Amino acid sequence: MEKIKNNTASAAAGGTKRKNESMFSIFLRRMARRKEAMFGLSILIILAVLAILAPYICRYNYAEMNLQNAFAPPSREHWLGTDSMGRDMLSRILYGGRFSLSVGIVSVAISGTGGLILGSIAGFFGGKVDNLIMRFLDIFHSIPQVLMAICVSSVLGAGFFKTVLAVGIAGIPNFARTIRANILAIRGLEYIEAAESINCRNARIIFRHVIPNAITPFIVHCTLAIAGGLIVSATLSYIGLGVQPPLPEWGAMLSDARSYVRQYPYLMICPGVFIMIVVMSFNLIGDAVRDALDPKLNK
Repeated sequence: MEKIKNNTASAAAGGTKRKNESMFSIFLRRMARRKEAMFGLSILIILAVLAILAPYICRYNYAEMNLQNAFAPPSREHWLGTDSMGRDMLSRILYGGRFSLSVGIVSVAISGTGGLILGSIAGFFGGKVDNLIMRFLDIFHSIPQVLMAICVSSVLGAGFFKTVLAVGIAGIPNFARTIRANILAIRGLEYIEAAESINCRNARIIFRHVIPNAITPFIVHCTLAIAGGLIVSATLSYIGLGVQPPLPEWGAMLSDARSYVRQYPYLMICPGVFIMIVVMSFNLIGDAVRDALDPKLNK
């Protein structure tokens, strides 16, 4: 009898503890259960650490040329071989991770911030404000993101920071539509009307009540958009509108290698594989984040 009481008390304590968990703790617990998310996160952490520690890991500088050793195959001295200028491919891959990952993450920060502001204003105020903002964004949304990034980059010019800005601007319409749709869904709920009835300022209602309750799909979109931003930046570099030599961005490395793809395929395979791995990792994490934040899938 005492054993049954102890088990009941333990179960009750466990239930109480589970109920007292914060949303962030619940999210982390759900994410930890997803093997594919942990796999993708592990890969990204490893690549990020390698990129940060590249100056201490690499034996050669990414811009150090040795024309006498051009197109050297993979060996003990050059694990991934050398390119057309005799530069070590491993060094360029690891240093390139800094630029490629930075472009993907920072561009999404720009897109997310712009989209969050415009989408929140459009969804909350509605009417003419909504029509004005969304019709303007619909014009840009009708143009594919890659083509939009090419147009913006053509105006701004090539370079690392300009590439980040071009990719970021091109992604704003998608983020704005995502956050607007969710705000429209909760705009007429009782707690929003209650806040308005006590004369809360619009800014307070938006940032304290509206955005926190509409942010879940936005977070998922951010995670998946990093992979898309990396692909767009690689495309810009591939056609010569992105990061410029001698900076070793992965898309730029693909562009340099396209003239030698038949004779020296490893020059294109190496950066291509790393782009594929990073995109796959972000997609795995994005899918897991979506499932972890969806209450319908976690009852």
